[in-house]
Amino acid sequence: MTLLHMFLLFPCFKHAMRHKLQKLLAFMCLCLWWSTCIHVEAANDSLNPGDTLNSDTGTLCSKKSKYCLDLPSSNVDDNQYLVVSTVNKNIVVWTSDVNQPVHGDSAVLSLNRSGVLKIESERGKPIILYSPPQPINNTKATLLDTGNFVLQQLHPNGTNTLLWQSFDYPIDTLIPTMKLGVNHKTGHHWLLVSSLANTLGTPGAFSLEWKPVGQELIIRRRGKVCWKSGKLRNNRFEHIPEDAQRRLNYTIVSNGDENSFSFITTNEEPDIMWIFSETGQISDGKGYVARADLCYGYNTDGGCQRWQDIPKCRNPGDVFQKKTGYFNYQNTSIEGNISYGYSDCEANCWSNCNCTAFREMYSNGTGCIFFHWISADNYTFDSTGENFYLLVNMLTNHKGTRKWIWIGAVAATALLAICLFTICLALKKRKFVFQEKKRQRMVMKMVHLATCSRSSAMEDFEVDLKKGNGLKLFNYTSVMAATNGFSPENKLGQGGFGPVYKGILPTGQEIAVKRLSKTSGQGIVEFKNELTLICELQHMNLVQLLGCCIDEEERILIYEYMSNKSLDFYLFDCTRGKLLDWKKRFKIIEGISQGLLYLHKYSRLKIIHRDLKGSNILLDENMNPKISDFGMARIFTQESVSNTNRIVGTHGYMSPEYMMEGVFSTKSDVYSFGVLLLEIVSGRRSLGCYGVDRPLNLIGHTWELWKDGASLELVDPSINKSFDPEEVQRCIHIGLLCVQHYADDRPTMSDIVSMLTNKSAIVSLPERPAFYVGRKIIHDELSSKGFCTDSTIEIAASTVEITSSTIDMTDS
Repeated sequence: MTLLHMFLLFPCFKHAMRHKLQKLLAFMCLCLWWSTCIHVEAANDSLNPGDTLNSDTGTLCSKKSKYCLDLPSSNVDDNQYLVVSTVNKNIVVWTSDVNQPVHGDSAVLSLNRSGVLKIESERGKPIILYSPPQPINNTKATLLDTGNFVLQQLHPNGTNTLLWQSFDYPIDTLIPTMKLGVNHKTGHHWLLVSSLANTLGTPGAFSLEWKPVGQELIIRRRGKVCWKSGKLRNNRFEHIPEDAQRRLNYTIVSNGDENSFSFITTNEEPDIMWIFSETGQISDGKGYVARADLCYGYNTDGGCQRWQDIPKCRNPGDVFQKKTGYFNYQNTSIEGNISYGYSDCEANCWSNCNCTAFREMYSNGTGCIFFHWISADNYTFDSTGENFYLLVNMLTNHKGTRKWIWIGAVAATALLAICLFTICLALKKRKFVFQEKKRQRMVMKMVHLATCSRSSAMEDFEVDLKKGNGLKLFNYTSVMAATNGFSPENKLGQGGFGPVYKGILPTGQEIAVKRLSKTSGQGIVEFKNELTLICELQHMNLVQLLGCCIDEEERILIYEYMSNKSLDFYLFDCTRGKLLDWKKRFKIIEGISQGLLYLHKYSRLKIIHRDLKGSNILLDENMNPKISDFGMARIFTQESVSNTNRIVGTHGYMSPEYMMEGVFSTKSDVYSFGVLLLEIVSGRRSLGCYGVDRPLNLIGHTWELWKDGASLELVDPSINKSFDPEEVQRCIHIGLLCVQHYADDRPTMSDIVSMLTNKSAIVSLPERPAFYVGRKIIHDELSSKGFCTDSTIEIAASTVEITSSTIDMTDS
């Protein structure tokens, strides 16, 4: 075809293409209209077995099209969540767990024929919303007109059984019929948790809870009650504005199944909902329901609660006001922690007398920039500038009036100080007695709390507890947030007390959370024992108890986190044992001896540990040893012996008089220390079989080498002879002195510490040790190898109760 022909045919070609393009555009408009109609007017409100839902197949909408459910992508990243939102205003009222997003645009919600409701994607693990104990038929997932997404089992007689519902997992929005409170059948708590920042769904600082005792709503900030609604009288709360309650009817349920609060609207307005902001405000779209952001810890206006003393540099009326403008960055400091939101920045600035303003550091509303000694010369107000929060005083007192107030306050304080000084001189002796009685009452109250199932007792006692000995009482909500809802990924181990989880506080501090198992037979005894004892103990070689949590049936202990696991993790493994050279092992021996000496002699309460072993020695980041697990410890008032009918401990570490007769004293711990010392030197378990012609345990094997003058053959081969022979010989000598048969022959911990630190020769010689010949071990593999095994063997005789409640504060 020539160029002339193409030119002549071009108008016809152009006309045909225009006609096809018009048809294509009409078809695309029709598709767009059809997809819009499906989204808004979808009649399908349920998933049946075998059905799926994804972002391409549309949404589920309730029968009256009040709410819709879909899988949209996040505005911030490409993560997807299951979302319930209102149709008319497109407000998100519920979201699946924000800590478990689905990546990409491939998310699919499905209900399979076995009754499993889950979200899957091309990447990552499936998110199981509900999985029955065994496969079930006739299930149906429905989005109700209340906004509740429910999974039910349908029965032939027309009745339904509720299996799962979204209302059990509220986020930061409370809509009609959604509950706050606790389900006594499952132990599940219903509460709202604010987001960390406006653009982030991660849990923030504030929680809204229902307090059945007193029937009032409370707002906590990082576990502290900062706002209360006041008691419910005549269907009205004292500290909630009347305008916010006029269109609501409250429903209170209090029975054996649940204690709950919910509301319904009086005129069927579906848009009435309580939205909980990251700053602690609750809004219903027309005004404020609560203003916890105005509660500075010292004021009591509008339901605010007094929970801290006002800093000396702050005055009544001081508040942070949002300003917009430009300012320089002189005299600033930065907190770059992305777990800090607005309220954390405000609290830090409020308590720092040098801080006069702050702003968020990152665009998503996290992190803090603090301004010190800011003045009018440092900033310029301008609506086009950046937002920051400036400390101002809302009171209109004149400077002269405030000056005389300060003068009067100083004079009164001086006079009061003179009077107090005079009284203190007269009551100096009585003061110690009073404090001791107060401490005893404190311990009794703490034990009472451990057996009390009412959470209100914990709140009423919170202030006294902190004044008593610095032990912090953690809020259950903050513990849940720190451990990511007791996530399996955070689990460190399992003991007789119950599971242990790793947690991270909002301050960034790592903790170990020891949670009493509801099936534990010994946990409640250990909980009360540790709460009574370890909070009185402060020593660098004892694990520090940071606090506890008592909420309904929950009993939880909070410890410092130990990053290097327990001693037995390294000691009895051929590879990991090489990480413990002799210098580190001797340092560990010295640390354990110092900790035991403190328990036996220098602590306020004289303690016998009764379960000293390698798994109860935890190692910090510098491999310093710390004695843990005081669940079996006992108090004694003088250097004497006690008797018990309940023999608890671990075979191989118990002294003969304790194991056979139930008699225990400080010398029982000395025996356990001796066994542990020999294990540290040899890298072998005490219950292994050593020797060819006769079965010897570690003690017997050590005794034979000692008699033959070959003690150094006991040393762990993994040390590679890089050790001090004199120190090793001294340790073996001390170990044999500790494991002598008769308690009176064993040294005290004072003697042991002296022998370890003194380079002079040890005068006394060991007698034949207890348990000289070991019984044949059940596990033949251990008998053949002798050492270098990861297995832990604990043998229980008929009169011995073996426990394994050691806290394992380590990474999984």
